[in-house]
Amino acid sequence: MNKFSNQEEVANQLPLLDALRNKQVLKREIIAGITGFFAISYIIIVNPLILKDAGIPTNLSVFATIIASAIGCFIMGFWANAPVILTPGMGVNAFFTYTVVVGMGFTWQEAIAISMVASVIYALVAFTKLATILADGIPETLKAGITAGIGLFLVEIGLEKAQLIKKGTSSLLAVGNLAQPATLLALFGLLLTLVLFLRNVTGGFFIGILVTSILGVVFNIKDQSAPTVTLSDFGQYRKILFAGDFSHIASIPVILAIFSLTMILVFESMGLLEGILPNPQKFRKAFQASSVTSFLSGILGTSPTVAAAESASGIESGGRTGLMAIVAGIMFTLSLFFIPLLAYVPQAAIAPVIIITGALMMAALSRINLNDFAEWFPAFLIVVLIPFTTSISTGLAFGFVTYPLLQIATGKAKQISIPTYVLGSLFLADLVLSALL
Repeated sequence: MNKFSNQEEVANQLPLLDALRNKQVLKREIIAGITGFFAISYIIIVNPLILKDAGIPTNLSVFATIIASAIGCFIMGFWANAPVILTPGMGVNAFFTYTVVVGMGFTWQEAIAISMVASVIYALVAFTKLATILADGIPETLKAGITAGIGLFLVEIGLEKAQLIKKGTSSLLAVGNLAQPATLLALFGLLLTLVLFLRNVTGGFFIGILVTSILGVVFNIKDQSAPTVTLSDFGQYRKILFAGDFSHIASIPVILAIFSLTMILVFESMGLLEGILPNPQKFRKAFQASSVTSFLSGILGTSPTVAAAESASGIESGGRTGLMAIVAGIMFTLSLFFIPLLAYVPQAAIAPVIIITGALMMAALSRINLNDFAEWFPAFLIVVLIPFTTSISTGLAFGFVTYPLLQIATGKAKQISIPTYVLGSLFLADLVLSALL
């Protein structure tokens, strides 16, 4: 992350009401909130399309996605005063749909019940000393690896959105078609945003998104159409409210699914918050806000919400307080009335912000001691496996399992804290159970 100016350091510590009274801070937080919203706005369209495969109606899932995100941002802003956006998570929604529903054969209503129970356990961790114990038990090397791994994941997402990379035929990834209008638009947006960022232009990320989107409209460069949704559909939204089916909650398959989802929610959120929060003192309440919203998302009819990695885009734009999250929540609320307009913000306009943010997060690699292979190899696994598997929890699992094993192998077993051993054991159990599901 960028080094904070003295003003930003002060903003880090400001109570919410004081931040509202400071015009400079307020301006920066508004820009950060809008930037963060646009960076994650694709979730409004993508999440319902994924949950459609679980059987949740797309036209209703859109409302659940927006409402859960708005409520989550407001809770994060008012309760934790942290610059973090909460939305139904990519990866979590895939687990919900393709593992729990498609793979294990549960109905989406049963999957909702599984996510709610997992969220209750998540909340029990977040509101007890377990949260602090587990967070303190993460070695600094792994924390740096988490930040860098999430950064590289964002870079991969951004490159895909820019169509600069695609699925290869003879390799995992291949270079995209540089002659495509959308790719050329993304390259222009990347260059423009880089110049604005390097020249410290206030709101540079937002300006980059706006200018690139306008060019996209002028040259008729659009993405896949947004789901056909009108406010009149809201009258049917009650069909997916309070829809959890708890009738088989005590069965072995359900318990296994709950365990795996709990591990994903707790440690993905913990790793991400550790990686992006400018002020570590806000971790505890941010973690709690995330757990509460995760539970509410089940009531609202969508997969669990988590902290969005794209929040880092808003943080890089100057977001330091909960005002950023509140502004993002307001933007989500307004999007209920302007869902079709989101189609005019192409992925090519969002991609540059995500790429640059990811690159900035990878600066955390400088905190890793590369002279000690046993120390940095677990962090290396986290960095590469998060983007390669498109799963933050998988990357964390391999890193946390490997770290104590290599320390034991090098005769440093006594230097490892008990929480590190516990985390390694939990992640090992998670990998085994995930393989069995």
